[in-house]
Amino acid sequence: MQIGATSTTGSPTGGTQNKAALEKAAQQFEAIFLRQMMGAMRSASLAEGISDSSATDQFRDMADARTADSMATKGTLGIAEMLMHQFGAKNSVAASPDATHGDTK
Repeated sequence: MQIGATSTTGSPTGGTQNKAALEKAAQQFEAIFLRQMMGAMRSASLAEGISDSSATDQFRDMADARTADSMATKGTLGIAEMLMHQFGAKNSVAASPDATHGDTK
């Protein structure tokens, strides 16, 4: 029986939930990418500053994480949008009733 599969992927709410989950995952990926990029830029500094300490580094990392999350939410780079476009098309094809059930009966 494919009743469970039909109710989660064939219904409009299932498609909306899948899209929301995909959008959230894409934004989180963009945030992680931005955090890594900012961390790499920070580590490329040539000299130590007068106020550099482990506490300042920790607060700077926290500020970078917040900035990355904010940039990802706003879609600054467009990575999340690109992922939504790429994986959203595959998701909609897999979720359509014609693609999952076919006319075999």
